[in-house]
Amino acid sequence: VVYFTSASAAIFFRGGGTTYGVATGGTSSSITVGGQAYTLLTFTSSSTLTVTKAGLFDIYLQAAGGGGGQGGRASRSGGGGGAGGKLETTVYLSANATVTIGSGGSGAAAYNADNTGNSVSVGSVSVAGGGGGAVTQGDDRAAIKGGCGGGGNGQQLTTGAASMAPSVSGFAGGNGSNPAGGGGGGVAGIGGNASGSTAGTAGAGYDVSAFIGGSTLTKGVGGTGGSAAAGVNGGANTGNGGSGGPSTTGDGGNGGSGIVYVRFKV
Repeated sequence: VVYFTSASAAIFFRGGGTTYGVATGGTSSSITVGGQAYTLLTFTSSSTLTVTKAGLFDIYLQAAGGGGGQGGRASRSGGGGGAGGKLETTVYLSANATVTIGSGGSGAAAYNADNTGNSVSVGSVSVAGGGGGAVTQGDDRAAIKGGCGGGGNGQQLTTGAASMAPSVSGFAGGNGSNPAGGGGGGVAGIGGNASGSTAGTAGAGYDVSAFIGGSTLTKGVGGTGGSAAAGVNGGANTGNGGSGGPSTTGDGGNGGSGIVYVRFKV
């Protein structure tokens, strides 16, 4: 019996086995988690997971973050980008699998452009990128739904977007105020609501050391809502959302690109 597990379900189907396989690809390291030794393969760019022995593999996918919304119209700020969604699961693989690492959403995207982060995937298993923060330029485009929702802009009473939960691990973005933007949702917490000129806080991320061992390492943090400060990028391979653009005309921060971890017992 082979099994596929997720945070909410287990699906059983015929074929294969229940022992761990062996694979190469990405950057290889040796880790110990809960007293169990593993080989960990880390993918920071698109590549191939080469399976040399069929079996089970634990995978952790962190999708790319959404870009923060542009600010500046009527001296109001953009919303923070939502973090990319995350997925931790175990799959059976008997053949090579393509690993795709999505890029973060653009903090320079105008109101009629998409600043959603891109998905990450291993073979057919994928997770959605973060929603873009709301933009104040042009037609005041609303926050976008994603793995985690983008924050609302500084146009008064503009609301944050929902996440794709429960199908994706993620939380909604916070509401905008006047003139500050709401925070983008994170994989472990909602984005904060703005209050007057105080920007909404970033939604909390997740400590991946529970999967890869070692010291605390947080991924999937939402972008802070825009205020008077310039937009801040999410950072490479973090899956973090970009912060909202400032109340003076300016871009939001770019979302951080995604990352994939694959481990197998040794």
